[in-house]
Amino acid sequence: MAVTKLAPQGIERGSLSASKRRRAAGESAIQMVLFLCAVVSIGTTLGIIYVLLQETVLFFQQVSPLEFFGDTRWTPLFASKRFGVWPLVVGTVLVAAGAMVVALPLGLLAAIYLSEYASDRMRRTLKPVLEILAGIPTVVYGYFALTFVTPLLKQIFPQTQTFNALSASIVMGIMILPTVASISEDALSAVPRSLREAAFGLGATRFEVATRIVVPAALSGISAAFILAISRAIGETMIVAIAAGQQPKITLNPLESIETMTAYIVQVSLGDTPHQSLAYKTIFAVGMLLFVMTFGLNLVSHWITRRFREVYE
Repeated sequence: MAVTKLAPQGIERGSLSASKRRRAAGESAIQMVLFLCAVVSIGTTLGIIYVLLQETVLFFQQVSPLEFFGDTRWTPLFASKRFGVWPLVVGTVLVAAGAMVVALPLGLLAAIYLSEYASDRMRRTLKPVLEILAGIPTVVYGYFALTFVTPLLKQIFPQTQTFNALSASIVMGIMILPTVASISEDALSAVPRSLREAAFGLGATRFEVATRIVVPAALSGISAAFILAISRAIGETMIVAIAAGQQPKITLNPLESIETMTAYIVQVSLGDTPHQSLAYKTIFAVGMLLFVMTFGLNLVSHWITRRFREVYE
């Protein structure tokens, strides 16, 4: 009888150990796949940095950094070549600033409504509809700015040029509005309900609770959303390439035609510029500067999130 009882136990233990080995092998395979995905992401980033850095070094071997950062004219495709990058930087900042004027207040107000005023049913309806804007191709936004927004601006401001910074800024602000609204709404929703109830118990109105309690408590997340939106606006390409123009000049008039850093990269990348020429290498220098600007903004966003994060129990 003892032998017949031990045999099934041995078989059961063997099957359990085999099941554990299969499970461990499966976990190891999944872990390896996830590790390879992480390595591919990091390797891709390092490859991009390597290519940009290599070509940028070759560019600065022919053009002095003092001329690149000190001159105020950008004509690398003309007979009289000048390599002052500031017209591109000013155009990029002008368009991004205009987009922020549109996106930041509207996005924050939309986030406050979704978090503090909208019902669950309304929130489930409006948030996906709002996020549809993020799925529209940017080339569609560009032609919308050129063919719809610019004619409206000409009716209001007759001196508006066909290609101008204002129409690109307005449409770009609409494009990045879902980014601001979605991330800000997540930050507002993360504020504990107990803070709201305590403020209501003291006699505060819903508006006072939203603006004086919830928004300050979620300030780190909202600030991170703003900076990420600015980074997205600086790196936008098709809207400015279609609607803003290709005239690099230092101006603060949004009704004039300008050229941004990304629009210039598109212009040179069309294939008319000889490969490995000095004009061709300018796109890598401009791309490296753009990379440094957006990377710096992402670092600032990460620092703000860590520095001013509110921890609730």
